[in-house]
Amino acid sequence: MGRRRIGPWYRLAVIVFRPLLMVLTRRNWRGAENLPGSGGFVVVVNHISHVDFLTFGHFLYDNGYLPRFLAKEVVFRLPLVGRVVSGAQQIPVFRETTDAAASYAAAVAAVRRGECVAIYPEGTLTRDPDLWPMRGKTGAVRIALATGCPVIPVAQWGAQRILPPYHHWPRLLPRHDSSVWAGPPVDLQRFQGPEMNAAVLAEATEQVMADLTTLVARIRGENPPARRWDPGPPGRSRLGNPRRRRGAGE
Repeated sequence: MGRRRIGPWYRLAVIVFRPLLMVLTRRNWRGAENLPGSGGFVVVVNHISHVDFLTFGHFLYDNGYLPRFLAKEVVFRLPLVGRVVSGAQQIPVFRETTDAAASYAAAVAAVRRGECVAIYPEGTLTRDPDLWPMRGKTGAVRIALATGCPVIPVAQWGAQRILPPYHHWPRLLPRHDSSVWAGPPVDLQRFQGPEMNAAVLAEATEQVMADLTTLVARIRGENPPARRWDPGPPGRSRLGNPRRRRGAGE
C-alpha cells in the first residue's frame, strides 16, 4: 500500500498531534483490512465531536493513509489553523452555497488521483440527543458514483468524551478510549448507471447511512433509534449549534 508523499504542513500536524493522541487515548481499532490496498476511495465517518477528526485521522494515518478531509471553509480562514489545513491540501466546503460544486470537483479529482477522501456524511456534528448518525447528505455517494470508487464506512466512539459537542474546553484526563472501526465497502452496485437523479442519490445515501449506523451500533453495543434524526427541524439552522436560532451563525 502506497502512501502519497507527505508535505511539510501535514507533517507538522502529525508531529504535533500524534504524540498527544498516543498519550491521551487508549486505541480500540478494528477493520483496517477493509481499507483498500490501492486506488482512491471515499471513507464516511460519524461526527460526534469537534476533535474527532484527530482520533479518526490517527486511525487512517497509522494504517498508511493521508486523508483529504472535506472541511467547512471557515476553518481555512482561521489564523494558523487555516494555514495548516490549507497547506495540508484539505478540501474546503462551502456549505449550502453555489460554491459547493468546487468542493465536489476537488474531491472527485483527489479520488481519481488515488487518494483517500474523508467525509462526514451528515454535514455537521450530530444533533441526535444520543449522538447517533443523522440523515445523510448525498455528497459521498455522488463522488463514489461519479468515480466508481468504494465507500468505506468508519464508526468512531470516544472522542465525545474528550470534547462533547458544542463545548469549548476538552477533558483530557482521565485517559479516554478511542474506538475506530472500519467496515466493508457499502454495496452501491445497484445504483451504478448513467442517471444520478435525486431519488437514486437519496436511496444510495440512505444505504450508506444504514451501514454506518449498524457499525456505530456495534461499536457502542447498543441498538440505534428506529428513526434517523432530521438535522433541520423548523425554526432551527440546519448547520452548527442547534441551540442557536436560525441566522445566529455557528
